[in-house]
Amino acid sequence: QVQLVESGGGLVQAGGSLRLSCAASGRTFGGNVMGWYRQAPGKQRESVALISSDGTPSYADSVKGRFTISRDDARHTVYLQMNSLKPEDTAVYICSYHYYSTYWGQGTQVTVSS
Repeated sequence: QVQLVESGGGLVQAGGSLRLSCAASGRTFGGNVMGWYRQAPGKQRESVALISSDGTPSYADSVKGRFTISRDDARHTVYLQMNSLKPEDTAVYICSYHYYSTYWGQGTQVTVSS
């Protein structure tokens, strides 16, 4: 019912910035939560940032102060602005959409070189 397409991943040097985008299409629902998860090789998927339907954000401690999540409901899009990137941020970043059930994007690779 909901399809999610991420973009904006790539290779960046430590200390640099990237902005990820995730556009939702299909049958979307009001009152949803959208967010970003990440998964690095050999590690479990972890929550990075979530944003409620009214725009209230929450962040993992590891990214607090460096990442900013936002949403544009007119475009059905969620963004993740990533600043001061570190090598440990390297992972596949996966967009999520939560409304009773959860939908996942295909993921976009972020690689931070040291």
